[in-house]
This record gives sequence, C-alpha cells and structure tokens, in this order.
Amino acid sequence: MGADHGGYEMKQELTLQLRDMGFAVLDFGTDSADSVDYPDFAELVVKAIEGGEANRGILVCGSGIGMSIAANRHKGIRAALCVDKVSAELARQHNDANILVLGERLTEISTAKQCVKKFFSTEFEGGRHERRVKKLG
Repeated sequence: MGADHGGYEMKQELTLQLRDMGFAVLDFGTDSADSVDYPDFAELVVKAIEGGEANRGILVCGSGIGMSIAANRHKGIRAALCVDKVSAELARQHNDANILVLGERLTEISTAKQCVKKFFSTEFEGGRHERRVKKLG
C-alpha cells in the first residue's frame, strides 16, 4: 500500500479494509497529508512486488494518473487505474493487473472499497488473455 499526500486519507481507510479482509498490509506511506512526491511511493510498492514481499499492491494519489505512470514504467508491473468495481474486476480477469490504482479526488470512498473487494477476490482468467499479457513483458 502506498500513497502520496493526495491519496493519504483513502490509503488509511483502505488499509483498514484490507486488514478486515484478512490481509497482512505493508504500508509504505506516506504518513500524513504533507506534500510528497508520488514516484517515491510507487517505487516502494513496485519493489515489494518485484522482491516477492507482496503479490499485489494498491497505490493512491489525487487522480491516480501519476501513480499509474510511475508504476507502469517497471517490467512485470501491470498497474490499473480503476474507477469502479467492474474495471477492477476486468483488470484482474483480463490483464492480470498486480497493482490497483485509485484517485482519491475523483473516486468516492465507497466506490474505492468496492474496487478493492473485487481486485482482491478476482483471479486472472488466463486463456486468450495469457498471450496478450505476455506481450506486455
């Protein structure tokens, strides 16, 4: 779990949700609403996935766009900016996304919680999608 100042409040709430769902949460910050640089927090979550500390992650910033760009620069990372539970479900089913990205300023917390629930309860379908995901690197 990682966020910049624009996603701090949502990160706090989603961390509680994940724990209630039975997940051990690695919280890489930020730890306040003070201004910070989003690429630093995206990097921490990406490294946790690359290093095998985590299978999936969540990144939150104001719009979700910056975090998506920062995370998707890395090979093997498929960060999906989701706006509703359907996009979160499809990100997992069709794209084998390993990072859910949300925008606190654009997404209601209730919608974000639905995204988290779908993202962490949906498996990759494989099949015809496997060949497409392999082309991503």
